[in-house]
Parts: sequence; C-alpha cells; structure tokens
Amino acid sequence: MTLFDSPAFEGHEGVHSFFDEKTGLKTIIAVHSTARGPAAGGCRMWPYANAAAALDDALRLSRAMSYKNAMADLELGGGKAVIIGDSRSMKTPALFEAFGRAVDALGGRYWTAEDVGVSPADLASARKATRYVAGLEGHPAASGDPSPVTAEGVFRGVRLAVRRALKRDLDGVTVAIQGVGHVGAYLAEKLHAAGARLILTDVNEEALAEVAARTKAQTVAPGAIFDVEADVFAPCALGGAINETTLPRLRAKVVAGGANNQLADPAIGRALFEQGVLYAPDYVINGGGIINVAGEIRALERGEAFDPTWVDAKLVRLTQTLEEVFDRAVTEGRPSHEVANDMAKARIAQAAAEKLAA
Repeated sequence: MTLFDSPAFEGHEGVHSFFDEKTGLKTIIAVHSTARGPAAGGCRMWPYANAAAALDDALRLSRAMSYKNAMADLELGGGKAVIIGDSRSMKTPALFEAFGRAVDALGGRYWTAEDVGVSPADLASARKATRYVAGLEGHPAASGDPSPVTAEGVFRGVRLAVRRALKRDLDGVTVAIQGVGHVGAYLAEKLHAAGARLILTDVNEEALAEVAARTKAQTVAPGAIFDVEADVFAPCALGGAINETTLPRLRAKVVAGGANNQLADPAIGRALFEQGVLYAPDYVINGGGIINVAGEIRALERGEAFDPTWVDAKLVRLTQTLEEVFDRAVTEGRPSHEVANDMAKARIAQAAAEKLAA
C-alpha cells in the first residue's frame, strides 16, 4: 500500500520525513491541514516496530489534530510529529536540536509541542534551532504544562456526559480511569473532589499507587479495567483502547476520557451508539491541552504575555461544542463521533473556501 492509498492519508497537505545521521534522528512530520492557520500538534517519541507503523500513527494523529483544532475553534490547522526511538534510552539534546532543524525547514507551516515521550526540556533543545515550538517555560508567553488544562476540559466533558446519560451529577458516580499519567492523574483528582468513586489502572504501579492514595481509589490490573462495574469509562492512556475485544466487556454507559484515537475503528463508535453508550468524541473532549498551547502561540505571535482568561473562554466554548455534538447526535439519530467528524470537516472546508476566496 502506498502513502496515498493509506486510509489515514485523507488529503494531507504534506508528509515530511527527516533523517540526521549524526544524532540518529528519524522523524516524520505530517501536516494534514493549514486551512484554519499553521498546523499545530505535539511531537511523540516512541519505539515503533517499523517506519510504516510510525507513518500510520503520524497520519492518524495529524488528522485528529485538524479536527481537534477546528472543534476547539482555534486559528490553527492540524499536524503531528513522531520520532522513531525509545525515549528512555535514545534522547539527547543534539537529537532534539536536529528535530528543531526539521521543524524549521517547514518554514512555520507546523508548530510543535510536547506529547508522549517528549518533555519541555527536550523542546528547549529544539527551540535552539527553530522558533516554532510551544509548551516551553520561563518566558512571558509560556503556557506551562498543558496537562492540567486538558484534564479540566475532560472533567467538564465527563460531567456533561454524565448529566446527559445518567441524569445526575458526579457525586457517587463510579468512574474507571485507564491510565494515570499527567492527564489521568489530574482528572482523577478533579473527579474525586466532585465526589466520584474511582477505579484506576496503569502499567506504572508506583504512579498508580500514588494517585490511588490521594483519591481513595480502588486499583486493578491493566487488563481488568474493562471488566469493572462503572458508570463511566475514561480512557487516558494510548489509543485504540476500545476495540472488538474490549467493547463487549465494557459495562459503562458513558465513554469519556483524555486519550487520543480511543476507538480502534470507526465501526466501534457505531457499536457504542447502538448499545446505548454515550461517547464523547476524544478530539473534542480532550482539546484543552491544544487550547493552552494555542494561547502560547497566540502570545508569541503577538509579542504579549500568556492570557489564561483567553484559554478559559475557549474551554467554556469547547464544552458548548461538545453539547452541540450530543444534541445533533440525538436529533439526527447518529453516533456522536460521526456528527463530530462532519462538524470538524465542515469547519475546515469553510476555512479553506474563505482562504481561497481571499
């Protein structure tokens, strides 16, 4: 299968691969759309089995960023970078400087930020070679760690979904959280403060124990999280959590979490709908992080300080957009992910038409 035949390609404007022999950098930067503005999305470092797997991930994540940025009402398009390598053993400042040169070669068509396996310190090295980096610290426009803002958006989305599906508030609701990394941990704390009962899992047993102690949560083995009795299932780990194998095991009436690409296949979203499960489309509910990053890009471009009130206003609008998705899904009798996809595509198409006419 060629690049253009890939189901994940879907009209990408550009797919760029870079290799730096001295540092061993192998990176793919996918730019799905710049219709609404420069493409923006994080950089992920992962030990992919092969280049084809890395390319597929970059394409899927880049397309999702276009949709996410459109649904978050940001003047940004969608892009994503992946670095092939083990972040635990292969990271060096020189490698990320080389990555910065790769980003800079795109001339501002893509802004990078942190994602799985990449830290602000890594991005500081990349910043030495390009200005198109967000998610840094120590300057007036800095937005800081986006994880708390992502978690806040997910929390608001979970609360909305529970009210819609269960006709109640979060107090006493049982939420199963898969993954208690940065976003999952913050989400757990917010849900605990709201009175929810938590069941947690993570492959990192130390982190799991720490979060469970703070939130008085029950813990289970990673594979058992799909079998617990819970009102809400919140995927906050890597993508593809809900698939043909795990779907029949879920007992929740709401699926709402912080992970990207939660559905292994679009057909899974329709199956959730047919089973009466309310699904909060991932790229809508988890848009808080990119809103935070967008606030930094906005401040950098304007030469201003970071404005948290702008970010909060966008978070409010994001929850309203999620409610619009739910409303249309009911009115049209369609799965929420199909409705969200159509809304995102319409917003991108409108921006592209306006850009062409300008």
